[in-house]
Amino acid sequence: MDFKSTFESLKDKATDLAQAGVAQSKRLAEIAKLKTANMAEEDAIKKAYLEIGKLYYAEQGAAPDGAYAAVCERITASKAVIETNNERIAELKQPGDPAEEAEPVETVEAAAETAEEAPTVCGCGCECGEDKPE
Repeated sequence: MDFKSTFESLKDKATDLAQAGVAQSKRLAEIAKLKTANMAEEDAIKKAYLEIGKLYYAEQGAAPDGAYAAVCERITASKAVIETNNERIAELKQPGDPAEEAEPVETVEAAAETAEEAPTVCGCGCECGEDKPE
């Protein structure tokens, strides 16, 4: 009967370890779910902050209160740069642009092929292909 009690003891320990492992897995899974939920809530907060900033700028951007003045000025300056860039893009996209009508730029591959086809000119200018001094 000593063998039976030892077997029961080992079986109980194995069961306890398995239950502890399951409990640990459940805790880790719940922690992961809570961390994911926290990240989603932090994202929602960031979106709300952005919305607050947009609303404030829309309502008070022309005459912001003290601490907000510098940030509103940066936004206004960036908007002006964007507008200037967009105007320049529109100018560059105009049909009949002389750059569009110019001959196409030769690619590196085409230049290499042309160089291979051209006869090699030696130093004397006879195109013999030999590298002779002049």
